Amino acid sequence: MTGVLLYGAWPVSPLCFLIFIALVPLLLVAEKTNKRLSFFGFSFVAMLLFNTTTTWWIWNSTDVGSIAAIVANSILMCFPWWGYHVMLKRYGRQVGTVSLISYWMLFEYIHLNWQLSWPWLSLGNVFATNPNWVQWYEFTGICGGTLWILLVNVFIKQFLNALVLKKKSAMSIALWLVLVLGVPFLISTLILLNQKQAPLTKSNVLMVQANINPYEKFEMNTAVGEVQKLVTMSENNLDSSTQLILWPETALSLPTFQNQITSSSYYQPVFAFLQRHPNVTILSGIETFKKYGNYKGTSTSHKSDDGSYFDAFNSAIFINANKPLQLYNKSKLVPGVESMPTFLNFMGPIFEKFGGTTGGYGRNDSSMVFSNIGNPYNPAPVICYESIYGEYVSTYVKRGANMIAIITNDGWWGNTPGHKQHLQYARLRAIETRRWVARSANTGISAVIDDYGNIQATQPWDKAAVIKYPLPHTSKLTFYVQYGDYLYKMAGFVALLLLTWHNLLLTKKKLFN
Repeated sequence: MTGVLLYGAWPVSPLCFLIFIALVPLLLVAEKTNKRLSFFGFSFVAMLLFNTTTTWWIWNSTDVGSIAAIVANSILMCFPWWGYHVMLKRYGRQVGTVSLISYWMLFEYIHLNWQLSWPWLSLGNVFATNPNWVQWYEFTGICGGTLWILLVNVFIKQFLNALVLKKKSAMSIALWLVLVLGVPFLISTLILLNQKQAPLTKSNVLMVQANINPYEKFEMNTAVGEVQKLVTMSENNLDSSTQLILWPETALSLPTFQNQITSSSYYQPVFAFLQRHPNVTILSGIETFKKYGNYKGTSTSHKSDDGSYFDAFNSAIFINANKPLQLYNKSKLVPGVESMPTFLNFMGPIFEKFGGTTGGYGRNDSSMVFSNIGNPYNPAPVICYESIYGEYVSTYVKRGANMIAIITNDGWWGNTPGHKQHLQYARLRAIETRRWVARSANTGISAVIDDYGNIQATQPWDKAAVIKYPLPHTSKLTFYVQYGDYLYKMAGFVALLLLTWHNLLLTKKKLFN
């Protein structure tokens, strides 16, 4: 039931409220089951159902890889539950509850930051389709949502136990439940009542949705045609107020060495277009290489046939007539697709491409912001998968980004919940940073999202289209931008204290025995 309820609550379902009871069945099972291995099995069934029903669409890109990813992620999700069960049975309900909350939040934090990172199913993401519930994410990010979900589920489980056992504490638990559930809604309501939205600007941003088949776009003829299509769509829709044009991830898809971009014949239509419109700047996805000569420049660099080393990058480029090019190389890479964790290098041949090179992409060490003198927009060039990392996106804002530009290519999965979930998660980034989001997606869904997470303009899936919007730009820094995932870090500290205390007690017991 936990697996089914999690699926029922997950975007893009309209039944988000189910998240507040989704964990209750598994919590009840934990109290009734004494055998650790048995409970691990129960939690695995729940997590496998959750992963399979919400992310089955990755099958459209890779069959073997999707099975491996779903099973592996389900197993990883069981460890916080297993730790909770151990602490519950050994030390009682109160310690067990604190353990569950801290262990799960530590797990989500690790899953955001290690080499096999996959935070798609972090619990706080579930409110993406209901941004009015979580306007306080500007203070906490999604980790606040995860904490909220865990607390409400725990209180509901305790209330049910008290009712069944006819305890007098049922009323006090009910009051606490009302507070824990209701206060976040009240805070969001107050924020919305006092919202001050930035006025629309005289300048506008153009988002181009070229709708090119992602499995064909890297072929020479398709790639050349795509450039011409992007130029034509842009030229037909811009006006004298257009100052920024967004093209999707890998829109410029024939890889070129970074020091040869301006001389490449493939890119000349782009430069000619910008010469005709010198006030316009293009932010586009691009596939690039970088040479290092006879030394291995980075841990990700490859050795070519002539013995020299190079890196391949999934990049964003900022192009303006008569100004130097600016390049950002995607930092948050999709595990197994764009990068291979070092401890899984032996599995490289199993993984297929979603639109990357297995284990092959280089990366930036940190985020960066694009800017040109005279252009009011300083965009954060967020490339595809990077948009699900709240704290990472906030670092662009710290560096001066006054808007978020998401460029993506979600067509690998077909018309499934995948690209819809991806769009919805961008709404949370807008709330966390209080920045407007301009989203250019190759096959859709392109969109404009305001700084309160509302979708103001959109173009549907599988359609060549353009959005032109007078996008506001702001400079305020939210509490979350300044302090990041502090709740995850605090929970991790508590988890480490609990683990240390548990191990000390076990050691003491062994010594006395």
